[in-house]
Amino acid sequence: MTERLPAHQIAYARLRDMVLFGELAPGAAVTIEGLVARLGLGMTPVREAIRRLIAEGALQLQGNRRVCVPRLDPRALEDLGYAREMVETRLADQALPHCTSQVIAELRTIDAALDAAIGSGDIPGYLRANHGFHFHLYRQAGSEVLNALAASLWLRLGPSLRVVCAGRAPGAAGRGESAAARGADGARLHSPDHHKDALIALEAHDAAALHRAICGDIRQGLANIRAGLDGGLFDKPAAGEGPGGEEG
Repeated sequence: MTERLPAHQIAYARLRDMVLFGELAPGAAVTIEGLVARLGLGMTPVREAIRRLIAEGALQLQGNRRVCVPRLDPRALEDLGYAREMVETRLADQALPHCTSQVIAELRTIDAALDAAIGSGDIPGYLRANHGFHFHLYRQAGSEVLNALAASLWLRLGPSLRVVCAGRAPGAAGRGESAAARGADGARLHSPDHHKDALIALEAHDAAALHRAICGDIRQGLANIRAGLDGGLFDKPAAGEGPGGEEG
């Protein structure tokens, strides 16, 4: 299908996913030329994609033809959490009447893939399944406006969630902490399992319980990112993570 799309749409979709799923680390500068080479597309469509993502707050333009994913500070994190709760609980409320047994079965399949990714330490798989679960539910609401708002908010949080899943604070091993990536023990980041609570609420057609499950899941993600901020995970970009690193 990508062959039928204009190059600027392909560039935007690919670069958006790189941001959304944390391939670009917060604060790590990447050259525009490096993105052009990585995406295998022309300079003009890549520049247009960058402009769109800058307008959405997902990228920042730096000097010397470089861009980066903005680092979150505690205030931005709290504001994004508040906005996500307002938008996503409304989407869940609107989606509930349209969640047939088939939709719920599809959500269970996505959640099973998420559990498998956690079990194997597959961080990209976890992030994609987590996103897929939420937006498959939200699509049932039929609200283009709210879905677009939710997608924009996820763009701002995705890179930080990847950092939290993937690593530990610099120097943590020297403080006696485990050197293992937290993604290898991802159940800690996803416990309690609010997706399971959401599925139970959908089966029972319980709007209040679904609202609690979505709020709980959002707050859990924010708490993990906040802990990463407090623990120094965002003090410097992780090295050796592909396009997140600085390119010459």
